[in-house]
Amino acid sequence: MTLQTQAPVVGVHPAQTLEDRAYGKVFWRIVPFLMLCYVVAYLDRVNVGFAKLQMSSELGLSEAAYGVGAGIFFIGYFLFEVPSNIIMNKVGARVWIARIMLTWGVISAAFMFTSSETVFYVLRFLLGVAEAGFFPGIILYLTAWYPAHRRARIITTFMSAIPISAIFGNPLSGLLMDSFHGTHGLSGWQWMFLIEAIPAILFGVATFFYLDDTIQGAKWLSDEEKRVLTANIEAENRAKTASPHSIGATLTDRRVWLMCLIYFCFVLGQYGLNFWMPTIVKASGVNGNLNIGLISAIPYICTFVVMLALGRSADRLRERRWHLVVPAFIAAGGFVAATMATSTTVSIVCLSLAAAGAISCAPLFWSLPTAFLAGTGAAAGIAWINSVGNLAGFLGPFLVGYLKDFTGTNSAGMYLLAAALIIGSLAVLTVPAKSVNR
Repeated sequence: MTLQTQAPVVGVHPAQTLEDRAYGKVFWRIVPFLMLCYVVAYLDRVNVGFAKLQMSSELGLSEAAYGVGAGIFFIGYFLFEVPSNIIMNKVGARVWIARIMLTWGVISAAFMFTSSETVFYVLRFLLGVAEAGFFPGIILYLTAWYPAHRRARIITTFMSAIPISAIFGNPLSGLLMDSFHGTHGLSGWQWMFLIEAIPAILFGVATFFYLDDTIQGAKWLSDEEKRVLTANIEAENRAKTASPHSIGATLTDRRVWLMCLIYFCFVLGQYGLNFWMPTIVKASGVNGNLNIGLISAIPYICTFVVMLALGRSADRLRERRWHLVVPAFIAAGGFVAATMATSTTVSIVCLSLAAAGAISCAPLFWSLPTAFLAGTGAAAGIAWINSVGNLAGFLGPFLVGYLKDFTGTNSAGMYLLAAALIIGSLAVLTVPAKSVNR
């Protein structure tokens, strides 16, 4: 009897198989859950765009006043972002992200009691304070699990929650406003704020029991899988020799400030679109809150597909800069073309180009700073870049509203958003390719 040995499969390495299996476990354990949390977060952040369709007339808010209220969220966000991320770095993601979600859920529900412009401003500011640290905390959390060459696809998958929240959230917001308007003496926008705040509270409780702070604390990974994942992260951190290692050094690093400029430009385009999408769609001739919600979901469906494709391509080619520049230029063209649209169909096509390009820039951007930031520098740097960049979330809605009040049309605001994206693209090209293409 002869013994036969099976020849090894060419091109398959046991360690690589173990690594892929480990990252597969990590993905299905944490990424879908974090996506759901971000869907809830983003919906509670931008559903004010739908509330505006009823709330502005009931409270007597001007376009500029709405823009200030929508944007003042980011002032609170800016002031508390860095402290929040540093605290999370010390106490762990599980406890801190749960705290963030619970507090923003309660404040988001309190919007149903908005009775004046002042109350609207105060609640938007407090919502920004409550949510500060959530997004940069998640980015920091993912860097503890994924090395750079896997990170773009993971971050774009996580941030695909943005278009998902709009795809489902926009029709939901319109439906709630139409269906509940007048129930128990409350307006539709009040019911919308209350109902859409409940998931944040539920997910906040779930986060405390579900997330693991570290690879070593993950009971669902084997010891061999933990060793492979930990070795990858340690090897990457050793390669980041040029990372600032203190908060002060991080906040004075020229590269960090360049990242702030780039992200500011991209966020300006993103939120300028998100907060005004329902208004723009309504102006194109669509009537009814549910219809506006359904039509305004179309650009985000396109965005979802484009985001995932670009993230996969950026990791496969290990190229970061042009994967940012090209979408940003396409978005700029979409904003300009939208001002010339003569029908609802043409307007939606243009807005789809603008949304797919502008919103896709945000997740792809994070491959740049996380390529050189590590340790305490990463906790402070990611939070600082996100907080400075998100000041555009205040400036964008305000300027679009002001320009609309001043000119009587949406055109000037769209030109502003296009210009911001082009400036951000040119700034990306000043980043050395060898420092980020990993």
